[in-house]
Amino acid sequence: MKEKILIVEDEKRLAELHRDYLQQSGYTTEWLEDGLKVIPWVKEHAPVLILLDLMLPGKDGLEICKEIRSFSNVPIIMVTARVEEIDRLLGLELGADDYICKPFSPREVVARVKTVLRRSSPQTQDESQQLLTLDEDSYQAILQGLKLDLTAVEFKLLSILAQKPGRIYSRDQLMDRLYSDQRIVCDRTIDSHIKKLRKKIAIAAPEFEVIHSIYGVGYKYERL
Repeated sequence: MKEKILIVEDEKRLAELHRDYLQQSGYTTEWLEDGLKVIPWVKEHAPVLILLDLMLPGKDGLEICKEIRSFSNVPIIMVTARVEEIDRLLGLELGADDYICKPFSPREVVARVKTVLRRSSPQTQDESQQLLTLDEDSYQAILQGLKLDLTAVEFKLLSILAQKPGRIYSRDQLMDRLYSDQRIVCDRTIDSHIKKLRKKIAIAAPEFEVIHSIYGVGYKYERL
């Protein structure tokens, strides 16, 4: 049985483009253009992933995403035509798994879909857990069977990122989580911690890059 992807998009031409490329890649698709129809459809059916446009008639994508997260963990890729909305998507912590900015190529959409589905699969999650172990009590991180010599801040930073693989955190969000006492620190402090953390990870797993920089936005962790 083919995996079904729900396309929520009010631009017919764009929705048809998504449909054609996804079907060529072996998926089945369903298309909805009215935001009010999404929640009832998702509750009745079982899509493996949702491509969710931000601006929709009836109910916008932000509200839809929040509502879906109240009853389902189905992977959601948000789609927006406005770059300035990225901070809003990040700041609201909606639970979306990824986002794409228009304009984009259909091939990029298919690649993002495959990546999100791969990292959300139970098998991939189990394998990732075996490769990276975090002990909150002892502040000990073990990667590929090797202990990482991390400071408390580096451990906490890795823990924050690894808890939600694929999610992009801005520097401000990471600072808020690292320094709950609201101390004043430079946002470049995060860059410094990330740089040191990457070096230590590279010693244990030189063939992998698990912490990625998203230009102008922040950082994310990708499962091995």
